Amino acid sequence: MSKQYLWSMSVIFSLIFTAAASAHETQPRSNEDIVKLNFAHRLPGIPGKSLKAVEVIYPPGAASPSHRHASSAFIYAYVVAGEIVSQAAGQPERTWRAGESWYEEPGAHHLVSRNASKDVPAKLLAVFVVDSHDTELTIADQQK
Repeated sequence: MSKQYLWSMSVIFSLIFTAAASAHETQPRSNEDIVKLNFAHRLPGIPGKSLKAVEVIYPPGAASPSHRHASSAFIYAYVVAGEIVSQAAGQPERTWRAGESWYEEPGAHHLVSRNASKDVPAKLLAVFVVDSHDTELTIADQQK
């Protein structure tokens, strides 16, 4: 990869993190996560690929249902605030704290994603490198 490409990607990620950290808080209204698109742009020099970032806010005690992401999605997750418990299939459950991050491979099955606290909100920034035609980033499992 060229130095210019790497520098461009660094600038994009810095802008995303700054926007997520400074975004106003949403007042929780339920025990479900709140998902907001934060950024979306086609990747120059990589035909058919886009970078999309979503802010996931977990009110105290909130959780996401088990889910998968778009099959083309490589995901970088960064905990902006609070603590989030996460588990993908085949991996142990883990609590991630503000400032920590992880990634998910395309096709990962996300079994657990919840706020670790019943009293304090948590916020996650999920950055997707995804096929540009994939508009549905998260697909909830069918509930039994």
